[in-house]
Amino acid sequence: MRSRYSAYAVGDTDHVWRTWHPRTRPERVDPDPATTWTGLEVVEAAGDEVEFRAHFEGPRGPCVLHERSRFARRAGRWFYLDGEVRR
Repeated sequence: MRSRYSAYAVGDTDHVWRTWHPRTRPERVDPDPATTWTGLEVVEAAGDEVEFRAHFEGPRGPCVLHERSRFARRAGRWFYLDGEVRR
């Protein structure tokens, strides 16, 4: 989770794509250039799920993405499977 957040923050979309599970990943990852990631809070991590709040500055000011993500382990590595956005 932390490596994916860091990759989004520095624009390393190749890492984001490579750590996305092949069954659910898009053909390409296109981040919004108007978004600046400013912080990550891991709320809870248990088993294959991580709940987090990712803070960012967008065109309309400061925002928070609150998500519960699921990961799957493949060949000894964790891959992002999917997530549910929380309000």
